[in-house]
Amino acid sequence: MEALSIIGLVLFIVGGLGLLIAAFKTNILWGLGIIVIAPTALVFTVLHWGEAKNPFLLQLLGFVIILISTSGLESL
Repeated sequence: MEALSIIGLVLFIVGGLGLLIAAFKTNILWGLGIIVIAPTALVFTVLHWGEAKNPFLLQLLGFVIILISTSGLESL
């Protein structure tokens, strides 16, 4: 695995943990919902944008880095 892919993966995981922490800070049911039911994270992000914005954008950045590293666009 390339270093760029690892960096993207780490950013994606840290963003996910940040979103989970933000959900638990809002309400324990939001946190449990994100753990148990995957689409709950999207609903939480939309309804609580103020708390979820930074972790979401960090996950998005990690995802974009992973896409760039796996598609071969890093040579551009």
